Amino acid sequence: MAVDTSSAAEAAAPTTRERILAEALNLFAQSGYGGASMRELARRVGIRESSLYNHFPGKAAILEAIVSEHGPASSASRLEEPRYKQLARQPAEFCRQFALDLVEQWSDPREHQFQKVITAERNRVPGIRAKFADHFYAREQSLMTDYFRGFALAGLISTTDPRETARLFAAGLIYIRLEHYVMGAVPSPRPKVIEAIDRYLAFFLSLIAAGQDADKKRKPKGEMRGKAAPD
Repeated sequence: MAVDTSSAAEAAAPTTRERILAEALNLFAQSGYGGASMRELARRVGIRESSLYNHFPGKAAILEAIVSEHGPASSASRLEEPRYKQLARQPAEFCRQFALDLVEQWSDPREHQFQKVITAERNRVPGIRAKFADHFYAREQSLMTDYFRGFALAGLISTTDPRETARLFAAGLIYIRLEHYVMGAVPSPRPKVIEAIDRYLAFFLSLIAAGQDADKKRKPKGEMRGKAAPD
């Protein structure tokens, strides 16, 4: 049976909206939000300036769409995927999968551009700071908390506060990102990053491991292993 390669290529080709957002991210990273013009963006996309407004009402809406598809928003979307829901009773596998997906995200040049843009513009564009910090971080944090609460209620981990456990997990990963992708002159080689991830995961999982007699002896009176306290 012959395969229609032209149809497959068309299906894989980016839509006009996707091209606009990709070029806008490049333009905002290079020129800043204030220095970027809709005319220049249209030229880069290869469409008329008026055609941009068929997809977005203005430049602020384009930046908002970029924020909606990168950073915490992309992490939160991953947590809602079936492949993560299948790990709802596998804390070690869940943590490793999340960390490895973050490594892929951190290695993406578009993520570097996004971080540059959001760092520069989140205090200048009305609503972007609140949308980025409150909505997307809150959504990601809530989903992570739900996973750790489920692990605790199933007796798979030990914690009295799933929310703080999720925050602790994320904090260690953020530090690894700073150390290996942000603070250095160049990003660390992938094997070095994976080594740091593995070392951190082993330590973190040992902190929340269920069923260790030594931990039971140290546990303050009133706390119950595998029982999550309300947020």
